[in-house]
Amino acid sequence: MKIAFVGKGGSGKTTLSSLFIRHLAAVGAPVIAIDADINQHLGPALGLDEAEAAALPAMGDRLPLIKDYLRGSNPRITSAGTMIKTTPPGEGSRLLRVRESNPVYDACARTVELDGGAVRLMVTGPFTDADLGVACYHSKTGAVELCLNHLVDGPDEYVVVDMTAGSDSFASGMFTRFDVTFLVAEPTRKGVSVYRQYKDYARDFGVELRVVGNKVQGQDDRDFLRAEVGDDLLVTVGHSNWVRAMEKGRPPRFDALEDTNRHALGLLRTVVDSAYERRDWERYTRQMVHFHLKNAQSWGNERTGADLAVQVDPGFVLGESVTASV
Repeated sequence: MKIAFVGKGGSGKTTLSSLFIRHLAAVGAPVIAIDADINQHLGPALGLDEAEAAALPAMGDRLPLIKDYLRGSNPRITSAGTMIKTTPPGEGSRLLRVRESNPVYDACARTVELDGGAVRLMVTGPFTDADLGVACYHSKTGAVELCLNHLVDGPDEYVVVDMTAGSDSFASGMFTRFDVTFLVAEPTRKGVSVYRQYKDYARDFGVELRVVGNKVQGQDDRDFLRAEVGDDLLVTVGHSNWVRAMEKGRPPRFDALEDTNRHALGLLRTVVDSAYERRDWERYTRQMVHFHLKNAQSWGNERTGADLAVQVDPGFVLGESVTASV
């Protein structure tokens, strides 16, 4: 199951995504955690120190390797250089599976131990001074989108992505790559503004959007969020001594997390697991193709000097039964 955490900067989406990742790891679920935010904080939220977080390999720096591997023997893709972030898989493409080992994970993922469990952590890499004026951050998150396009995941497998703040993910089709999107909102007008943007943009794409109210201090805050987002409000969370200790770099054992917050995380997982029954691989593939053709026409063809529409395999539908190229 693919899960996105979104929200405005400072809403607490990284904290909540890290708690959800810890929750899954604590029960032994296979998890790939991806930091796709321009501010790379997921590693430290999962307990890495500054040096360990800085040493994580950046997916954006390994894009040629990712493209070359995923291309496989797909005859519609003449070279890895003609692949863009939206390139869909087809017959002959290599696919990624959550539980496997492959060159992409070897190059880009690192194992993080969490209270007896473990997750694979991947990061886009930070936006550096060298990028200013010459690069767009979406060129880095493009590595994440390409991997998601080629990822086949099943029930009880989890890919959790901490997305870039605000509505930046709508610059591509990546917002359609998830089974559930959790929008973290504070009980303020600014806090729910990103919700309104997401709701409007995602309206025509069948995005399952649920709101997690954060930094909620009482019934008035809950009533405000309910009035603003209606039935999309799933649960609210408030102050946590466990989180405060974690932010100081001294997290206790995860089983010491407050019961109310543990219940909230369990509710998130219930929503995610139930979404599997509604998964539509044909729609997923159709949306992938839609955004690829849109990006090809707007900039991809000119950038690569090729007609990228020919990369679309009209008979291919991504799904759990698809056999990957070897």
